[in-house]
Amino acid sequence: MKKVLLTLLGILVILAAIVLIKTYTYPFKKSTSGAGEGWKPVKNDSAVARFSGGIKIPTVSTGSLGEFNYAPFEQFKEYLKTTYPLVCQNTETVEVNQYGLVFRLKGSNPKLEPILFLSHMDVVPPGDADVKNTTENIFRPDDKPAEPVAKVAEDWDFAPFSGTVANGRIYGRGAIDMKGMLFSLMEAMNNQIKSKQIPQRDIYLAFGFDEEVGGQKGAIQIADYFKKKGLKFDAVYDEGGLIMRKGNVAGVDADVAVVGCAEKGFLSAKIKVKGLGGHSSMPPMESAIGKAAVIMQRLEDDQMKPVITPLIKEFFDNIGGAMPFTTRMALANQWLLKPILISQLTKNNTTNALVRTTTALTMMKGSDGTNVLSPEVEFVVNFRLLPGNTVKDVRDHIAKATKDFDVEVEEIDNTREASAISPSNTKAFKLIESGVKEIYPEAIVSPYLTMAGTDAGKYEIVSKNVYRFMPIRINSSEQQSIHSTNEYLSIENYLKMIHYFEFMMKNYDK
Repeated sequence: MKKVLLTLLGILVILAAIVLIKTYTYPFKKSTSGAGEGWKPVKNDSAVARFSGGIKIPTVSTGSLGEFNYAPFEQFKEYLKTTYPLVCQNTETVEVNQYGLVFRLKGSNPKLEPILFLSHMDVVPPGDADVKNTTENIFRPDDKPAEPVAKVAEDWDFAPFSGTVANGRIYGRGAIDMKGMLFSLMEAMNNQIKSKQIPQRDIYLAFGFDEEVGGQKGAIQIADYFKKKGLKFDAVYDEGGLIMRKGNVAGVDADVAVVGCAEKGFLSAKIKVKGLGGHSSMPPMESAIGKAAVIMQRLEDDQMKPVITPLIKEFFDNIGGAMPFTTRMALANQWLLKPILISQLTKNNTTNALVRTTTALTMMKGSDGTNVLSPEVEFVVNFRLLPGNTVKDVRDHIAKATKDFDVEVEEIDNTREASAISPSNTKAFKLIESGVKEIYPEAIVSPYLTMAGTDAGKYEIVSKNVYRFMPIRINSSEQQSIHSTNEYLSIENYLKMIHYFEFMMKNYDK
């Protein structure tokens, strides 16, 4: 017995030694702390004013089919033309499906595949939160910048379509999502033209107008326009990732620039569950709502299997060096500790979304009376598909959860597969890293999985290198203001974003 215990102890000592050696020698990405402060913004009130003016135009998209008021989109289109005459005069400008805009800046070498920068002009509705200050036309670019918010605001500091400039910020619906990127691209191209630096390859800008409701009339039509012209892009750049401030990625002691090399798929299913209706005084042994509850419990309890995909492994390899020792140990020793690692990842809603197709119960409808049994109960479940899981996999998963019940399943909204995964070893990706280091030298730059849907996936038909990243440095509360209350973009972020896109346009072939 003593010999067995000594043998077991010896095995444990060997295992511990292997774990420690692997932890200390694992090739995590090296930190660049002490690399300096990076490019400093130069005051540019006119650029800020142009951006502010664009926020004032309420280009709101609503409805799953994109049937909304297009008058503001016509106004916005004319605003871009009058505000950036140099861009319009020096590019080939095309309107796709009336409101989609494409700008082509011709390069010197037609043999090189062009690059494409995306944005969208539509915004979500501002909601009905109160507005603290209704004063119009506030433009105070010299205010002392306020500290980033620490929580999502309950009210708007200024009206959502005021375009107010105050406190070192540009306020309004769409400031981050995503007129800030749209105007920074226009400013960057405008500056490129003013400097008379002709790029080697063509540079395209493409702006959709219904991204928030699926992009059926905007991005899909623009991508199809490119395909019909026989265009192939060396790279496509869209929104999706951000630079998260130090302390806002759990366990990482650094700013982290996450670049979406893929995005999750989407499936929303409305499940109608049948049962016996009638008066609540003589209820059946099992009601429709009780059956629905069983199905919902199955969906939440038995979710799709978690997995660390190659993309997420690369993400952890990049950020792991800035994480605590125990986390590094788990990441470096997945041959032994993967079950424990996955268990920990699935306990947090943010990291859980990285490693599995998520399940979210979002809507439910039953009886309208307190004493009435509905013969039919319906609820909606939304899945965000991990690359590697398919729409068929999710349909099979729903079928398993609803087995033995009388149900009707209807897919609503825009069902789509997870995107392809774009490589991170390309010039197109490495230029993103160089651009980030230009403004934030100490930031960790890593491939990532974008959780939300973007227009980017529609352009896979014209490029295999599709990247989702907006070079703004924000905290989690500022990120949550997207589609919420009191959305703003700091003037510093806006001016740095302009510089970033200028850097990309000037240096792609250097």
